[in-house]
Amino acid sequence: MPKWKKILYTLLAVAAIVVAGYLIKSCAQKPDTCADGVERVGGECVGVNGEGYDFGTPEIRDVAKAIARQNKKVEGSSHVTVAMMLPLQSDKAALRRQMRSDIQGAYLGQRQANGGEGEPPKIRLVLANPGRDYKQQEKVVNTLLRMADSSKDRLRAVTGFNLSLDDTEEAVERLTKHKIPVLASRISGDRISNEDRTDGSAKARFPGLARILPTNHDAAQALANFNGERGRENRKTVLVYDKRDDGYNESLAKAFSGIKEKGPPGPAAMPFESPGIDEPGSTGNQFTQTANNICDSGADTVYFAGRTVHLRLFALKLAQVDCQNRHYTLVSGSDAASLRLDMTKKDWERLRGEGGEPKVTVQYAAPAHPDAWRAELADWKKKWRADHDRKPTEKDLPQYLTEPGAALETLKKRIETTRGEGVRLGSKPDLEDSRTMLVYDGLTTIGKALHLAQHGGAEEVPSRADVGGQWSRLQSRHRVHGASGLICLTSNGNPYDKPAAVVELDPGREGHGKLKFVGLGWSTGREQPKNCVIPSDTSQGGP
Repeated sequence: MPKWKKILYTLLAVAAIVVAGYLIKSCAQKPDTCADGVERVGGECVGVNGEGYDFGTPEIRDVAKAIARQNKKVEGSSHVTVAMMLPLQSDKAALRRQMRSDIQGAYLGQRQANGGEGEPPKIRLVLANPGRDYKQQEKVVNTLLRMADSSKDRLRAVTGFNLSLDDTEEAVERLTKHKIPVLASRISGDRISNEDRTDGSAKARFPGLARILPTNHDAAQALANFNGERGRENRKTVLVYDKRDDGYNESLAKAFSGIKEKGPPGPAAMPFESPGIDEPGSTGNQFTQTANNICDSGADTVYFAGRTVHLRLFALKLAQVDCQNRHYTLVSGSDAASLRLDMTKKDWERLRGEGGEPKVTVQYAAPAHPDAWRAELADWKKKWRADHDRKPTEKDLPQYLTEPGAALETLKKRIETTRGEGVRLGSKPDLEDSRTMLVYDGLTTIGKALHLAQHGGAEEVPSRADVGGQWSRLQSRHRVHGASGLICLTSNGNPYDKPAAVVELDPGREGHGKLKFVGLGWSTGREQPKNCVIPSDTSQGGP
């Protein structure tokens, strides 16, 4: 073979190897996608999608498709994008059902916000999965930042957020730092909030953050005020708390520790340490010792600062202790709203004991309950008639009860209308777990802010700054009639004196346990002021 041919073939071979190497490297670097905008990372499908993808969770498939159809309808009109950010995959059936409740609330809120009288802009809703415990939030936040700058997507708010974790806090901090408005619909931890100061000296750590759920501190204070009004000063209490680093547990333990009890002093606080949010680990072993110590202490009321999976285990352990037929009341925070979904028929039997009488009752400050407004209004009317010797007129009725009651009826009608249209949501929304109501209120609050911020022609859309600037104005005349209660936001985006629905999970005498609404608790010790006019000193109940 001539020398020049050898050189040519060698060069061609080298070129072929280089090209092949480049192609192999490109294929290796190409992300493994689950769907458009969603990447597979460590076995999870992480990313943002508004085209009906269910993130591998069959329970949300129908409602994800319903959102996609609603998104199609708004394409031809003036619209902006709102992202619903929360973990959307789990190997636990109870958690997947909770996700469905959240997404159902988001869809119903989107429909409500897009209804009205045709006010622009409409909401295009996308689902953002940050992975389990928000561990992949950085990738998702990067995507959302690009969407906020995109003239096509026009992201104007991010909502959702259901776990008070370090990674959740980091995501909220980064979004607000880049001036993306955030409305946290289901966070109760104190750390992810802006401090309200009457002298205006406090600089907001999360500029553009609004919340519609009271902090753990406010919820615990509402519980204390509620129980104090009912004369439970003879109780002997003890605090049981999770030492694991978790914003929810930490703030709840701090709030319960600050409650001034009227009864006899109880034993010292009893800690335990769990391995994770939804991992029981060896907590059952720890709880056996704790339950025995509580029995010997004489305490009958336990403030529990921990997650639902551990609350369930503790309640069962407490019921097993033979303690002279003592009845225990377990008091916990908003995360306990998920407890009923985790309970089995055998669990209820264990809480009842052999005689059928309840051994353990769980009481917590729920974010909302569908029976709250009807029951409270009925009690209010009774007291009114006793005090005034006549029936109250419509003008006499308290708006802090009537307006949320009307909002709840609107939500129920929206659910029935959706079913009448043949729209499948995976199941009929269960309002008792409060998730659907809270997320629905979050979307309608964003919708109101968008409509108030809209200026100019119909094709123009408000800026991120315009939307975030509306949070502090959603009070007084512009209060939001939420199904979970009146939403009146302070200058730093906190819900002022939002009521806590005090509920009890009672095992009853037979069958499955009952979730019973007991009453409303107020963090200031009294109901919200007329017309939701927030006083200058937010520690007071107002006029």
